[in-house]
Amino acid sequence: MGNIDELKNTGLKATLPRLKILEIFQNGGQRHMTAEDVFRVLLNEHSDIGLATVYRVLTQFEQAGILERSHFESGKAVYELNEGKHHDHLVCTGCGRVEEFYDAEIERRQQMISKDKGWILQDHAMSLYGLCADCASKR
Repeated sequence: MGNIDELKNTGLKATLPRLKILEIFQNGGQRHMTAEDVFRVLLNEHSDIGLATVYRVLTQFEQAGILERSHFESGKAVYELNEGKHHDHLVCTGCGRVEEFYDAEIERRQQMISKDKGWILQDHAMSLYGLCADCASKR
């Protein structure tokens, strides 16, 4: 499915800013991006899309379910494509790098703990903070 069809299926018109920002998430080397990261990519490509437009499009994409938003320790919203698969995050407190992981045992334990306490778990987000291998080796 093309980007234009993907946007139309969510009820959004296929404007140039929306197409360009969607392309950045789909084809960029960085999976987790702030609005400022997206804006920097656009500047490097000599695009005339402004920062306010980037924020507006990211919000629209989140509301349409195209992107997921997370808030890590930096306090800035970080966006990633919503691919429909659950995962958790490792966040480097040194450089800000974000790495995804999935662990079936952790997922199973969370369900078990919730059930033992009488809860029905509907959703969760887990972020682990520490130093990535690169930052740890520099210390």
